This record gives sequence, structure tokens and C-alpha cells, in this order.
Amino acid sequence: MPEDALIYNAGMNPKAHEPASLPVPEPIALAQSEALAATLRAEIAAAGGWLPFDRYMERTLYAPGLGYYSGGSRKFGLLADDGSDFVTAPEMSPLFAATLARAVGEALATSGTHALMEFGAGTGRLAAGVMLALEALGVRFDSYAIVDLSGELRERQRDTIAQCAPHLLDRVQWLDALPASFEGVVIGNEVLDAMPVRLFARKDAVWHERGVAIDNSGNSGGSDDSNAFVFSDRPAMSGRDADWAQSVPGSALSAVEGSDDYLTETHEAALAFTRTVCTMLTRGAAFFIDYGFPEAEYYHAQRVQGTLMCHYRHRAHGDPFLYPGLQDITAHVEFSGIAQAGVETGADLLGYTSQARFLMNAGITEVLSEIDPSDVARFIPAATSVQKLVSEAEMGELFKVIAFSRGIDSTIAAFARGDRSHTL
Repeated sequence: MPEDALIYNAGMNPKAHEPASLPVPEPIALAQSEALAATLRAEIAAAGGWLPFDRYMERTLYAPGLGYYSGGSRKFGLLADDGSDFVTAPEMSPLFAATLARAVGEALATSGTHALMEFGAGTGRLAAGVMLALEALGVRFDSYAIVDLSGELRERQRDTIAQCAPHLLDRVQWLDALPASFEGVVIGNEVLDAMPVRLFARKDAVWHERGVAIDNSGNSGGSDDSNAFVFSDRPAMSGRDADWAQSVPGSALSAVEGSDDYLTETHEAALAFTRTVCTMLTRGAAFFIDYGFPEAEYYHAQRVQGTLMCHYRHRAHGDPFLYPGLQDITAHVEFSGIAQAGVETGADLLGYTSQARFLMNAGITEVLSEIDPSDVARFIPAATSVQKLVSEAEMGELFKVIAFSRGIDSTIAAFARGDRSHTL
């Protein structure tokens, strides 16, 4: 362990569930987790005893065959009892896909393109729902490409589409690599938040980069302290970048006012992904839906604990070292940086607004009205799900929609009212 490192236990959000209260995985899952942990310990040792947190996060989420998204565990679902860890909007209600399809269809028609591409397609419900809604709207689309690292999820996506939209399955293809160029509409629902983040901690007015080390002292506080992972902070100047300030995107840390202790994230991976997608997009639009804030809110002086969070069996907690490879690790999106990254490629910022305003503008109430209110068994659950999607107390305000475009001269209806691009 580096001599200049400071060691801190996990537990970044005091309001999160205590790890001790979480369900214990089955033995086969625990064995898979320990296999990943062993590779991480070896990598930390080979790196001199300290690994940047974004590398740790990348490995726990995407290590081939062992990571959370690249392994075989179930991720998406409504209840912990089904083995899932969280629910997304497409799983919550088919009205989300049907409404998003209206904005997607307008972007296809306005740009004169006929192809779709989705990143991180989950169970395939969003893909199936969007294709069915576009078909019902009479919008032409010739293909639907899915980019997903998980073989298990690819199979679930294929099964879902085959069940919900069998006549459209032949238009779907799964990509192992991105094309050099793409004309059409790109969709990314809760993709940016799954990108690895770097952690920075300000202590005594000095910024440190937070990484991961091994604690063999038996004092880490975990259920098994032998070879436990712990946070380790080292002065940022002595980190992997000689000029660390230049390595922080958009001088993000300079946006944090004051000198009090502070913990936050930076988003190099999400910015690079955005640049890649917007460079690939030669005509059409790219929609990203995720939870987060613009820079002024993200790096607010009162957001002292950052936004890093873990999800396991529908419980949120703050320990990223619990069950490596079996839990989701995520951080809120800093949308000002995302906007800048896209525009830097020459793409236009099509719009930025809350999920609630986006869905209302796109016509979610009209989609809901297509269900007969007298059919209580269908209408009440549908109306309840719409409330969750648009309510400020639920997903409506925390989730945002940002879109980039090429070859679209004006905005689209989904951003016509309540656009917040001026806040970025």
C-alpha cells in the first residue's frame, strides 16, 4: 500500500442500507464474486498496491464472464425475489417505450433516416416497445441494432422481442463493434450512469484521488477482513497523471467552491462514450435518458458525499466492495460535461429537459388515453406507472433527457416546451 495513501472504509452514503442487512448470495454466486475479487487483488498488487477507482469499477462491472454486466446474473426486474437488483422505466411501464417512440419517430422522419441503435438494451422491452409503437405510428424503420456486452442479456433481449414482436425480430441485429458511421436514431436509457467514474476527495483544502487498496490489517470492518478492499486516497499530484488538474474534464473540480472536505466524481468514460457516439452519428439523433444534474447542481457545495451508489436486490447502499461482480455500481450523470462532449464533435444539442417534461411533450397522456378508463384492471396500473414516470417525487425530475442531432434543422416536439439547455 502506498505510503502517501490515506485509508478509508467503504460506506459513502449514510442514508443507504447497511450492507449487513442485505441478502446473502447463493454459494455459486459467491464463488464467482470471489474469483473476480482474486483477479482484482492480483491487479492491485501488480500496480504497486493502489488501483484508481474507475479501473476497479470498470472491472467489477465489465470483466469478461465475471463482471456485473458481462456475467450471468439477473439485473432488471420488479422485485428482489426474482433475483433482480433494480427496475428501469421500460420495465415499469410499456407506455414509456410507446411515448419515447413518438420522439424517435419524429427524429427519424425529420432526418430522413430509417435505422435505430440502442445501447444497453436491458431485457429488450424498450426495443420491442419502440418498434411496435413505430409500426403503429406508420414510421418507417429498416433495422434495430443493439449494442450490449452481456451474453445473458442478449439472449433475454432476443427472447423478449421474439415473444412481444416476433414479426420484427428479423430487423434486429446485435453488434460486437460500432460502425464507423451511422445514420438514424440512437437510444441510451440508463447507460451513462453505468460508465466508470474517477473519485476525488478534498481534505484539508487539498484534492486527493481516491483509489482501491488491500487492507490486511483486519481493521476494515467488513464481514471478512482478510485481503479486504478499502478506499485509499493519495494526493492527486502524485497520482497517475503528472498534471492531474488537466486530466479532470472541464476543470470540474474547480467548480466545487470553498475548501471544506468534499467527495465527488468525474466522468471521463461517459464523456469519451458521448464523443464516440456523436462522431459516429453522421445524420439523425441520439437520445440519452438518465438520472443526474447540470454542473452547477452536481458540484454544489452541499453535495459533500458525491453520488456514487450501489444496488443489490432492490436495496441501495454505499459499499462498492460488497460482492464484487454481483451488484451494480453507479453514479449520477453530470450533464453539462455530456453536452460539451457532444457539441465538441460538431453535433447539435437537440435539447435537454426533465423526463417528466419530455414525456408530457411527447404525448404520454395521449398514449394513456388510448386505454379505456372503464377497464380498471388495465387503466389503474397504467395510470399509476405514468405517475411514477412524471412525478417530481419519483422519476420525473431526477431523470433527464439529453439529445444530440445532425441534419435536423429545428427542435422536435419533445423539447418544444421546458427545454433546459440554458442551464448546462
